[in-house]
Amino acid sequence: AYIGVYDFASQSILFGDPSLDIDSEPTWNPSGTHIAYIRRPNQKNVVPFTPRRSYHPWSIRMLDVEKMEAKELWKADPGAGSVLYGSFPSGEKIRFAGEDKLIFPWEKNGWVQLYALSVEDGLIIHLTRGEGIVEDYDLTDEGTAIYYTSNVGDSHRRHIFRIDLNGSNYSQITGGKGIEWNPIVTPAGLIILRSTAQRPAWPAIVKNSRIQDLAFDLIPKLDLSDLSDPELIEITATDGMEVPATLFYPSDYNASKAYPAIIFLHGGSRRQMLQGFHYRGYYSNAYALNQYFASKGYIVMALNYRSGKGLGLNFREALEYGVTGASEVRDLIGAGEYLKNRTDVDDDRIGLWGGSYGGYLTAHGLAQRSDLFAVGVDIHGVHNWNTELPNFASWYDAVKFPDIARLAYQSSPEYYVNGWKSPVLFIHGDDDRNVPFGETVYLTELLRERGVDFEQIIFPDEVHSFLLHKHWIIAQTATFEFIHNALSKK
Repeated sequence: AYIGVYDFASQSILFGDPSLDIDSEPTWNPSGTHIAYIRRPNQKNVVPFTPRRSYHPWSIRMLDVEKMEAKELWKADPGAGSVLYGSFPSGEKIRFAGEDKLIFPWEKNGWVQLYALSVEDGLIIHLTRGEGIVEDYDLTDEGTAIYYTSNVGDSHRRHIFRIDLNGSNYSQITGGKGIEWNPIVTPAGLIILRSTAQRPAWPAIVKNSRIQDLAFDLIPKLDLSDLSDPELIEITATDGMEVPATLFYPSDYNASKAYPAIIFLHGGSRRQMLQGFHYRGYYSNAYALNQYFASKGYIVMALNYRSGKGLGLNFREALEYGVTGASEVRDLIGAGEYLKNRTDVDDDRIGLWGGSYGGYLTAHGLAQRSDLFAVGVDIHGVHNWNTELPNFASWYDAVKFPDIARLAYQSSPEYYVNGWKSPVLFIHGDDDRNVPFGETVYLTELLRERGVDFEQIIFPDEVHSFLLHKHWIIAQTATFEFIHNALSKK
């Protein structure tokens, strides 16, 4: 991938620094004379959904547009942080702060954090602090400070922090049990989005250390005060690894009763469920359904299994995860055993639900441990990695890479299908661009051959993250009803 400059006068494109590597994230300096960008070395025969803790280091380069000459400004060290990662929106991984500084993310210390790079001499300053990630940021108008979103000190929430570009005057702007993100500096004040355990995302303004909701009169007048405050717990996986989860209780919870239980499995897998309504619409909807299950008398667990984000490089790049061994299934089975051993859970009534990567893990749980998981809802889940991988790596062909293909299949739910006994509901849009529709078509054929009960909801012309609100309502209503009906018969 090259960085090109289009000249409107000549109607031509000039490539100033083409190479055998992968260039991306171009950003102009304020005067429009130079372009900074990221260069990543190619990784041969490395398929997606495999751990990448280190490789040939990535770098930041800068192109002089008038001379069409480029130079390297900075290169990552070998080891931790040598593979670029940062879940910022496209075009925001690197940004100029004035003419002389570039802001960029680096994972040198095992956490995605922000650094300031001097364009003149290549020196860097580590800006953000603590054990936690940075997910987004904005510069002040004068370019002397940064407001950013992080989970430092509160791993399953997000708060807003501020720091000067010289590394001084660090402060936390928001805190408590709320979740705040996406700071935008404006003349009127700092605009943010925020949610709580009881209220979905809403815009607000921060002025004089106070947070005030915007458009307050438009907030829906709903009484959500009885929604659960999710409890943060630790689960021991079957291989001994400790993984976090959030737990929802019914509002009338009685420790002497035995409740049905549900495990929710997020997608991604580079995601993290929080102790409140999520900042992504897909998971805000999922959080709402988890709360609904709890309101109907379920103990609900949202499992933050290994390979998710927010908990550092080694947790995200977990060994043997995904295509290389599905080690995250050990977390799921450990979570199921945890619930089974609780005195307030009916161990005969534990269900699963999840979408995408969460559908993949739901299918794994039902295929490997139908004795533990009584029912599941699999929404556009991955069932055979060899079918999924070409979607993300067009070069991949299972026939040409038999060793990868063998391990990928052994890491797939289909490999364990003979153990599948529990009923399942499949939900899928037939125009899914992320997970091929055929993943669900073929798995249901295998289940038919084995006499496994399943139901299906298919949305014609619908994509992966449903476009139509009515489809979310149908899918989530059906998810609750299918699980509730199945467990009520136990």
